[in-house]
Formats: sequence, structure tokens, C-alpha cells
Amino acid sequence: MISRRDFLQVGMAASALVGASGFGNWAKLAAQQALTQDQLLQFDTFGNVSLIHVTDIHAQLKPIYFREPEINIGVGDNKGKVPHLTGADFRQAYGIEDGSPRDYALTYEDFASLAREYGRVGGLDRVATVVNAIRADRPDAILLDGGDTWHGSYTCYHTEGQDMVNVMNALKPDAMTFHWEFTLGQDRVRELIEGLPFAALGQNIFDATWDEPSEEFKAYEFFERGGAKIAVIGQAFPYMPIANPGWMFPDFSFGIRDERMQEVVNDVRGQGADLVVVLSHNGFDVDKQMAGVVEGIDVILSGHTHDAVPEPVLVGETIIVASGSNGKFVSRVDLDVREGRMMGFRHKLIPIFSDVIQPDKDMAALIDEQRAPYEAEMAEVIGQTEDTLYRRGNFNGTWDDVICDALLSERDAEIALSPGVRWGPSLIPGQDITREDIWGVTSMTYPEAYRTEMTGEFLKVILEDVADNIFNPNPYYQQGGDMVRIGGMGYAIDISKPQGERISDMTLLSTGGAIDPARNYVVAGWASVNEGTEGPPIWDVVESHIRKLGTVTAPGHDNVKVTGV
Repeated sequence: MISRRDFLQVGMAASALVGASGFGNWAKLAAQQALTQDQLLQFDTFGNVSLIHVTDIHAQLKPIYFREPEINIGVGDNKGKVPHLTGADFRQAYGIEDGSPRDYALTYEDFASLAREYGRVGGLDRVATVVNAIRADRPDAILLDGGDTWHGSYTCYHTEGQDMVNVMNALKPDAMTFHWEFTLGQDRVRELIEGLPFAALGQNIFDATWDEPSEEFKAYEFFERGGAKIAVIGQAFPYMPIANPGWMFPDFSFGIRDERMQEVVNDVRGQGADLVVVLSHNGFDVDKQMAGVVEGIDVILSGHTHDAVPEPVLVGETIIVASGSNGKFVSRVDLDVREGRMMGFRHKLIPIFSDVIQPDKDMAALIDEQRAPYEAEMAEVIGQTEDTLYRRGNFNGTWDDVICDALLSERDAEIALSPGVRWGPSLIPGQDITREDIWGVTSMTYPEAYRTEMTGEFLKVILEDVADNIFNPNPYYQQGGDMVRIGGMGYAIDISKPQGERISDMTLLSTGGAIDPARNYVVAGWASVNEGTEGPPIWDVVESHIRKLGTVTAPGHDNVKVTGV
């Protein structure tokens, strides 16, 4: 007799066949760039339930360029496993041809030339076209938003998220969960969720005073689809007060709360749920660990770590789906749900090639309406880039280098620190750098660029602490984004060492000398979680720096030596 896990693995194989590693037959069209919208959307409808997943849009309303990571290191049990494969290793794992559309969509090598060939990606008017096409095929499909939606752009900042709320309401999701949304401040979040025409979910969002589940966010929502009863459970980002300023949302606490998750799963199963879906903003490795701890979850729709994975990953009898970021992908998952269980599935990760997919006219008009009051300011050209500017990966990207250089020069500092956040579109060589582009990699509600003094010893403590947030072998202790970006200083990091022993060979680049633990250094940075931080907003600092340069060169610094991988 075939086991359910074996049956799901057969379903996984079917998913791969139907989707050619989740992408359909269009990979074979490769170099001609002869893609069509119908080919991108082709899907052999399966089962009786369809899920549509978007996540980590980061307020990107218009098509952009977005380079996938060069370095994505897995540790512990996740070493060398999806999603910690990049470049040639990724292409080999999924049978991706060099120079093909899949290569461009999912890896980083030769990015600039492939970007010129295949064009921009994303745009919520194109996402709307894809969602509408899926709904035309499966009218009762469930659209789920994994969060990091109301954050990350000029218009989102100036409207306090209202532009994204208006556009997403028009897209008509059935539920969402949260992370960066809370950095709008708890009062604004309350105001926005009160008016949402869909479910605001977070089983792990608690009242901080009473340590009880918040009454303002539902743990789950039920849907009747295809004769099946489906429970969607929300899992907000668990480490809010660590990664973001807790003083912005003091009434709430978070955490993984997998014991509570098990209670909620048991509850919905007890109420007759045939399918249990977790809409998660944990991050992929945390989701994998939760899937191994909590019993009874059929599907985890994963967000936060911006991973784009062409095939679901199976943990026990749970499938984990990751749908990238910045509006670059939409996932469709069709499921055969009967007799109270998931019997099989098919999946497709749909890349939003903006030159191929026609924009939905109504959504395009709505987006233009949101942007119109700010268009002139956003479009102002500040400079030009000679190199690809990107941010994505465990260590500095070239956009991070530009930001660190700006902090060094504009704040007259010896060392610069920039947060290891993953959001922000890319630019290719020869592009103008507009004000909107700068805000796309700096926009947040605590943007002050501070200038202070830190001892060499304290700088090492910071690096060690952040490194443990990323490279602790236990995913539940991975509480940050990527490694803090450094300017003006070099260091070595041994991933394999324990906390406190990973960082060595700290060097001040201006002199070439070793960092003195006892000496004070002038340090500039931004995105401090401390209340009352003073300094000019980082976007002004970066704009001033780029204006002075005129043309930006950012070939990539070699100031971090990584070993123990």
C-alpha cells in the first residue's frame, strides 16, 4: 500500500512535470524571447481547490528589475539545501538552461545582459492579469497575501500604506498576514486593518499586556471551496521587537508559538477542516522546522526570506511553497482535497515578465492614480549608474556599498553600518538613478542616519550578534535578515564557529591597520531600533552623495572574507 507521503511525492513529480519544474514549457523557448502570456499562464487544472500566493511585495506597484542572491548560505540541517542554492548550483538542481528565461528569473549570473533581453519583472497591474486569469479558470480560488506589502516605496511612506491598501483591496485577496506593516505604528495598523474587506490573520499576534491572543487579529479563517472546508491560519513575523523597533507597536507581542499553532491546527481540524493552510511570514527555514514540529498542516505558504522556489519542498506530509518577492512571481497551487485530506497537488511558480504579460487596465489606472501626486518628485534624476546596483544576499550588495559610502562621506565617519534588509529593486548599468530608486532601497519609518562613536570591542559584539541571528544552526534562533552591511572596515567570518567566535581580522580600511578593541571609532549608520535616534533621513544622505558623484560606480567590495561554509 502506498503511504500518504509517497503519494504526495508522486504529486510532487506531477507538479514538476506539469510545470516543468514549476514553469511550464516556456523554458524551451529560451533564447528567442518568444514568450507569450498564454504560455506563462498555461496550467492543467487539477483537483477541486486552488490557492494563489503573493508575498513580500514591498510596495512595488510598477515593474522593476530584481537580481536574485549570489550568496545564500544554509547552516546546520539546511546546509546545501533549498533555498540555499544559487547560480550554477540552482540551475543544476532544477535543470535550468544558461541564458534562459528561468535563468534570468531565478539566478544572478549575467544579470545585466539578461535583464536587457527579457526586461523588467513585476508590476501589480500584471499581477492582477495573472490573478484574474487563474480566477477565470478556477473562480473560487483563494488569494493569500503573505505580508511585507505596506512597506518599501516613496508612495507607501507618504501615504502611510494607503496606496498599497487601495491597490490590494482591488486585487481582492481573501486574507493576509504581517511584518513590516507594524512599522507604520500600531495606531495606523489598527486603522488600516479595521477597514480591510478580507481577513487580517496572525495566530501568534498576542496582547502584550495580558499575554493572550490579540482580539484584533484572527488566528484563522474558514473557506468553503470545491466541496471542501479549508482553514487558513496566519503566522506573522515572529521576531518583530528584535528586528524592528518594539516601541512602534508596544501593545503587541509575537514569537513563533508553535505550541499555540498546534492548538489552532487541532481546533480547526476539530471543526471539520479538510485542508489546513498556514499563511506564514516566518522565513523558509523556520517554516521547515515548524512543519516538522506541528502536526496536521497540509500547506505552508512561506514568506519573509524572499526565496523563489520552482517546486514545493516536502517536510513530512506538509508542502512548503515560496513565491519570491517584489511582485516578481505568483504561485498557483491546485489541490485534490477529499475525504478530509490533501490527496495530491500541482504547482506553478509564475514569473511576472512585464513585457510579456499585459497589464490589467483597471488596475493600471488605479496604480497611476495612487502615484500621480508624487510622480514629479519620484521621477527626478539624481545620477546614473555604471554598474548593476542590487541588494540581496547574506553580505553586501552593490546598493549597500553605495549607501555605506554615502554614510562615510556625508556623515564624516570612519565606519558605516547599514541594515541587512532584503528588500529593494535593482538597477542595471546605464540606468538613471531617480529619487524613487533611492527610496526603493531606503524607505522606512525610522530612517535617521546617526553619527556616534563605538569601540572596536563593541563593533565586534554587533557583528557577532548579527552573525548568530543568521548562521545559528537552529532556525528558531535565526532572528534577523542578512548580515549587517559594512563600509570602511573589513573582517573575516567563519560560519562554522559558535557565537562569539565567528568574527576575526577586523581592519580599518583607511589605514589598513587592525581594529583596536579599546579605541573609539566614528560610526555612521541608519535604521536603529532605538527610540529617539537623531540624524538626517537616509534617503537625503544617499541623494546628496549621488548628486555629488553624478555617475555611480559600484563594482563590489571585497572587504568580507567568508570561511567555514
